[in-house]
This record gives sequence, structure tokens and C-alpha cells, in this order.
Amino acid sequence: MKLSMVFFISCFWAFVGVNGEVAGGRVINIGALFTLNSVIGRSVGPAIRAAVEDVNSDPTILRNVKLNLILQDTNCSGFLGVVEAMQLMGKDVVAVLGPQSSGIAHSISNVMNELHVPLLSFGATDPTLSSLQYPYFLRTTINDYFQMYAVADILAYFGWREIIAVYVDDDYGRNAISVLSDALSKKLAKISYKAAFPPGAPMSTIDDVLITANALESRVFVVHVNPDSGLDVFSSAKKLGMMSSGYVWFATDWLPTLTDSSEAIDPQTSNVIQGVVALRHYTPDSDLKSKFTSRWIAMKDKETSTFNAYALYAYDSVWLLARALDVLLTTDENISLSSNPRLVGMRGSTLDFSYMRIFNQGPKLLQLLTAMNFTGVSGEIRFNKDKDMIHPAFDILNYAGNGFRIIGYWSNSSGLLTVPPEDRYFNTSNNSTTTPNLSVVIWPGEPAVRPRGWVFPNNGQPLQIAVPYRVTYPEFVTKDDGPLGAKGFCIDIFEAAIELLPYPVPHRYILYGNGKRNPSFSNMVNDVSYNKYGAAVGDVTITTNRTRIVDFTQPYMESGLVVVVLNSRAKSSPWSFLKPFTWQMWAVTGVFFLFVGTVVWILEHRMNTEFRGSFRQQIATIFWFSFSTMFFSHRENTVSTLGRMVLILWLFVVLIINSSYTASLASILTVQQLSSRIEGISSLISSGDPIGIQDGSFAYNYLINDLNIAESRIQVLKTQEDYVNALTRGPANGGVAAIVDELPYVEMFLSSSKCKFSIVGREFTKSGWGFVFQRNSPLALDVSTAILQLSENGELQRIHDKWVSNNGCSTQSNQITANQLSLDSFWGLFLICGVVSLLALSIFFCRVFHQYRTYNNETQQRQIQDAEVPSFRERSFKDLVEFVDKREAEIKEVLKRKKKESSNRSLSSFHNSDGESSHRNNAVSFTLPETVQT
Repeated sequence: MKLSMVFFISCFWAFVGVNGEVAGGRVINIGALFTLNSVIGRSVGPAIRAAVEDVNSDPTILRNVKLNLILQDTNCSGFLGVVEAMQLMGKDVVAVLGPQSSGIAHSISNVMNELHVPLLSFGATDPTLSSLQYPYFLRTTINDYFQMYAVADILAYFGWREIIAVYVDDDYGRNAISVLSDALSKKLAKISYKAAFPPGAPMSTIDDVLITANALESRVFVVHVNPDSGLDVFSSAKKLGMMSSGYVWFATDWLPTLTDSSEAIDPQTSNVIQGVVALRHYTPDSDLKSKFTSRWIAMKDKETSTFNAYALYAYDSVWLLARALDVLLTTDENISLSSNPRLVGMRGSTLDFSYMRIFNQGPKLLQLLTAMNFTGVSGEIRFNKDKDMIHPAFDILNYAGNGFRIIGYWSNSSGLLTVPPEDRYFNTSNNSTTTPNLSVVIWPGEPAVRPRGWVFPNNGQPLQIAVPYRVTYPEFVTKDDGPLGAKGFCIDIFEAAIELLPYPVPHRYILYGNGKRNPSFSNMVNDVSYNKYGAAVGDVTITTNRTRIVDFTQPYMESGLVVVVLNSRAKSSPWSFLKPFTWQMWAVTGVFFLFVGTVVWILEHRMNTEFRGSFRQQIATIFWFSFSTMFFSHRENTVSTLGRMVLILWLFVVLIINSSYTASLASILTVQQLSSRIEGISSLISSGDPIGIQDGSFAYNYLINDLNIAESRIQVLKTQEDYVNALTRGPANGGVAAIVDELPYVEMFLSSSKCKFSIVGREFTKSGWGFVFQRNSPLALDVSTAILQLSENGELQRIHDKWVSNNGCSTQSNQITANQLSLDSFWGLFLICGVVSLLALSIFFCRVFHQYRTYNNETQQRQIQDAEVPSFRERSFKDLVEFVDKREAEIKEVLKRKKKESSNRSLSSFHNSDGESSHRNNAVSFTLPETVQT
């Protein structure tokens, strides 16, 4: 009977559709596919019915056309969901709302592609439902791709590197966790364990999954399950004691979806989710949202007192479809359906699908749907090129007490925020990049301090630590018959660091190697990266290649590659006396000897008879005085103040230069100079001679791969005796020209070889030794902090002195170039001496010029007074030079005499003038009586 009814309805709608009377009959069928009796379904059902009613009652849209809603219940079953979808396709629907299940969406999307019927899903969040594979699938909610990246950002904000993912093992859970793994890898984090359970799993199965996860290291859990069964995970965790202090729980949007469906969280639910951080789809407040809330409260057929975000998406999906249909109908498009040629041949078979017909306007409707842009109750409805909703955003909730509080927001464009996302979109002043920030979180057990997020695995297994079983230099690390099984410098450092940690670290040392030769350190590091060992403790050099696969701690010992050669006595050189100074130093010193001699001659020439004489004698005096000061044997005395000042300063400079020269020359001639054809790594590479390296050292690969040294030139030396024999024989007798090894080993080797060998050149690599841990291990950071504490309190040096001895043998050969004194060490002295000399010359010439002007003015004045007609003698440079060449005493005598003569002339002139005045006065007095008489 049911099949007959379905066939009758199909034939009826086929007739109507073919004749183009669907629109004319004022009815358009749309389908809805979801589980009615579910957390999402109980919110979505009333919202869809309300939206259809609102559209049908709105005269501004779909005029003379009504939407006919056909509901199909999937009953939380993938199989029934597919069957219901097939039945729905036989009812000539032009679009389908739903499903809420990602698994069903995968199954029926192929049917929709074949029939050209758009599928508007408000609940299928699986990231793999791509627009390329399923072009008629249109997601009207937020893609889980963005939600997983939001989770990764939050985890990175708190600094956790390893998490445990708890999820339902279906398309919805599995594919979202895969995206989370990719997002975490970009944050240098990872999912350490995937705790999956099948859909509809009983509590016993969930208990087993969580017990296994609880035995692992990480204490950060991300739960991505369905809202209908999600609380079972937290109930099980509560029962197992996993909701206490030290644990971290994150939930995706399923938890707010559940709690938003009721006005208040019941005490039983609140008790099991204390301290949980969850994400909720962000929907901005608006008038439309307020009206929908009022409409929801007035509804009578609803099963829940409040609604979740999926109700808003479902409501907007109906309006999205109605707006697209309105545009389609206004373009005079006739809605029609046609038979599928691929299904016509199936008529009469047991499974007759010929009633499912192709929606001819489906491509046009899909194009209109993706081009829509309007504001709905959930916010802006617009799609990007991937057919995802633009501006995906989430509230970040923290459940505490009897409810929750919003501690922040996340948006795809801005990351973590403390303000609502739309404030960032519309406020241009907030668009600058800011540091991510969240409010204080109340974690499980009610601590406000961020949990560490990991513990040592509670599986009874201590940390397995690989220790190199060394043959050479056992002082650093080797086998021990004690309880630890290993001893040495490296072991003591690690044990001291572990004791500083605020938590116990049960561990066990496992010897790596056979004890007959040094093991390969690179292989040991690789085994740590392959999880064969939890860590490696020893003299492991930190290299770039190794840091790509493991994590190293802070270096506890500085290291670097150096070149070791056999000492040999250097041949004497007839020019050794020139080697204490560089040529620049010799040149500047010689110039200053002449410069200071010239300055002193100038200052002393006018007043010191020892600096006078013929031109040849004066030149000889300058040279003799200049260089005799080198030995403080100058016989000339200085009498001028300025000359003595310059000479005292210069003798101080000469004293410093002589002392430095003597010390440098003594170090070159008295110390047996060690020499070798090899002066460093550059000359070693170009020599073509054999090179020795320590067995197991990374230097083997470094010399071959980085320095391009032929592998045939490298000899592997297994013991310290091999070192001595190879260097002593030399390349001519089957030995090596030099050994390349790390500085700590070389220092210990030299201290036991009675200084027969030495280092040439400098360290040509800079690195250090560190402890090795697996990638992203939280122990690496804590042990690094402990190593810094050991360095600060001096314990690191104490352990070093205990194991690493040094008898004072020089580790660096006394190279001549290293002992040469350069101008860099003395330019300050030369500068001071030069400045003082120039200052003395300036004072001297100012005084001479003043004397010259005085002398010249007196001469001119005398010529004017003695001659009837004044005559002026031209001044010339020659006059000045002649004046300067005169003795100081002679100039002073001349000036004194001229001054006296000038005074006498002034007195004579005054007396003459006075006599004339008396004569005139007498004449006046003689004639006055006559005048009076008259």
C-alpha cells in the first residue's frame, strides 16, 4: 500500500512538473532531512517550520508561490538516512535542507550531484565535504576546518605541544581530527594519541579508551563527539578521576550545542564539565536575532525551552533558498524536472529508481545560492570561492559553577580576541595585529594557574635513556657497575638537573654500543627520533641536522672542532728581530721618531746652542736626537718649557714601545717556537694529507659533506694511543698530518700527552653538548632550565672540575702572528703624543709671531722718526724666517734696546716741545705791558 502511494505521488508530481504547473500552482516542494529526536533536531525542526511560515506569509518574496516542506527523519542511522533521502528525491523537491550528519551527507551528495538538486546543510561540518567533489553540497554552517584551527591556536596560546584527541570514529570525527593534526603541526605540536571509539559506543568502551589514554604522558584532551552522546565521555572521565587538577579538557561546539538547548545547565551535567573550555559558533547580536528569540518563546510545538546555533543556521537556510528561488522565478525560468536516462532502464526491476528525476534549473539555482548576500539571524550570509561561510568565528567558553563565561573569541581573520569579532571587522582602528589574549581560565579542580599539561606515563615504565658506551675519554660517560649503570661527567650533570625538577623522573640508563669501539652518535640520535629511546644522555654534539629530528636541551658544555698537530722546533730566522711589530707599527713608529725630533729642534733652536749650527749640522742633530731617544742616550739638553714637555711625553711613549718590543721578542726567541706546515683547517684541506678523527664523531660527515674532503683522506682512530701513534708517524709513514676533534676531547688529550702536541688555528665550528629528547618533549625545556640553574649556582663548574682535569699544558701553539704587536694596541699613545706636539708648536709659533710683529713695528717706527720722508720696508716670508732663525736672547736684547731708545726719543721730544712753549709764554708776557699801555 505504501509503495503504491509513493508511486501515485511520484506520477502526480511528474505530471505537474512536466506541464510546468508547479510554479503556476503556487507550490514548490523543498525537503528537509535530519534526525528529529536529537539535540540538533529538536532545535532545527521548529526553526525550519517557522522559517517556511515566515516566507509564505511574506508578500515581498515568492509572490503567488508557496513553499511546501517535506520532512524526512534519518533516526540517527546512516542506512535509514540514505533510504529517507532516496524517498525524498522521489517527491520532486528542488532543494534539500540538511542533513545534520556528515556521514549521510557524504552518501547522498552523489545523488544530489546526479539529480542537480542543491543540498543546503546546516549541520554537516566534515571538512572533506568539498565543493569540488560535491558541487551541489552547500554548507550553511561553519566548516570544522576553521574550528580545528581555532583549537590549535588556543593550544598554542597556552604552550601545550602534545594532546590526546578523543573522538567518535566516523566521517565527522575522523576527518576533523585529521585537520587538527595538520593545524597542530604548523604550531610545532602534535596529537600524541588518538582515542577513538565507534558511534553509539557503550560506557564500558569509553571507559577503556580513557583508561588507555590516562596511562600516557599528555594531560591535554580535545573531545570531538556528537552532542547526543558527548556527556558520556565526561561522565566516564569524572568517574576515573580525570576531571581533577592537572588535567586540561577542550570540547568542540557539540558541548555548547547541548547546553544552549536548555535555559539552565542541570546540576548533574554541570558537575562533570567543571573547568572545560569549549568553542561555540559565534552569532552576533542583532534585531533579527532578537525577533527570532521572541518568536521561539511564542512557539508551542517546540520541545526545548531555548535553541542552539544550528537553529539559526537552519532558519537562514530556508530564507537563503527562498531568496534564490525568488530571483530564479523573476527571470521567467520555468521549474521543470525530467527523467534521468540512466534510471529509465531500471523500471520493472526490484529496485525501481526511475521516479527520481533531474531538476533542470538546478545549476542555475546553485549559482544563485552561492551568489546570495544578505544578513540573517545568524549574521552575514555570504559564501567564499570554496562555498564556505565567510567570517567564521567562535566564542570561547569556560564552564565553571552552574554555567559558563566567555573568556575570548576566535575569528579566522584575527585569531584569538578579547572583543567580539564584528568589532574587528567594522572598527578600522582595531585591525592592527595584536598579541593573542584570553581571560583567566578556571581549569578542572578549580586552579587558576595554567596546568603543565603532561606527566610521566602512568604505565610503570621509567624513561628509557640511551647512554653511549665510550672507549675513548671514559671521563665523560662510560659503563658503571653501580645502580645507575653509567657514570661520568655527563651523567652527573643530568642527575643534578633531574634533582632540580619539581617532579620525579623515573629513568633507566641503557648502554648504547658494544664497549669495543665508540658507538655512532648519529645512529643513537636517530633511534631517539624513532621512539626506541625516550632520551639520550652523553657527550652528544648539537648539530643542525640533528635538531631537525630531535629536541636538545640548553648546552651544558661548549664545544667546537679544532686541528691538532705534532709539535716541532721552528728554524731560526735572521729577521726575527722584526717580528715583534707589524709593518704598520714599524712605519708609524719611525715616522713619529722623526716627527718628535723635528718638533723638539724647532722648540729648542732659538734658545739652545746645541740645536744650532750649519744646515748640515742641524739635519744631523734632528736625526741623531730622534733615534737616540729610543735608548734614552740623547746628549742634547732641552732648555725650553715646551720642548721639555714634548720630550717627557715622548720618552714615556718610547718606554712603553721598548717594553712591549722586548716582551714580544722574548716570547718569540726564548720560547721554543712550535711550527707545522698545517696552520689551521684551511691549510689542512689544501695539503692533501691524511686526517684523523675520533671513532663515532660527527666530524666524519662534517668533513666529507660540508668541507668536501675526500673520504679516502680520513682515518678513524679508535683509542687515544691511536692518536699518539698516528700523529707521531706522520703522513709519510702511514700516519696523519693532523687530527680534527672537538675541543673538550683535545684538551683532555693534550693534558695527558706532555705537551707533545698542540692546537693550530682557531675553532672552525661553534657548538655545544646537550641532552637529547624526542621531538616536542616537555622534558627538554624543564631540563634546560635546570642546566641554567646549575650554571648560575656554580654546580656545573664543580662537576667539570671533578671529571675534566687540566695540567696547564697550553692548548694553543705560540704563533708568531698571534704575538705580533699591531698599531691597534698603541694608536692611543701616538695620538696623545701627536696632539701635544702640535699644541706646543702652535704656542711656539704664536709667541714668535707676536715677537716678530713687535720687532717689526719698532723698526718701522724708528725709520719714520729718523727719515724726513717716511719709507716702509716690505715684509716678506724671508724676513720672518730670518727672524725665527735668530737666537732668543738676541731678539730679546734687540727689543729691549729698541724699547729703551724709543723711551729716550719720547723724552727728548717732550723736552723740546716744553722749551718752545716757554719761549712763547715769555713773548706774550713781554708784549702784554705794551698792550696794556695802549
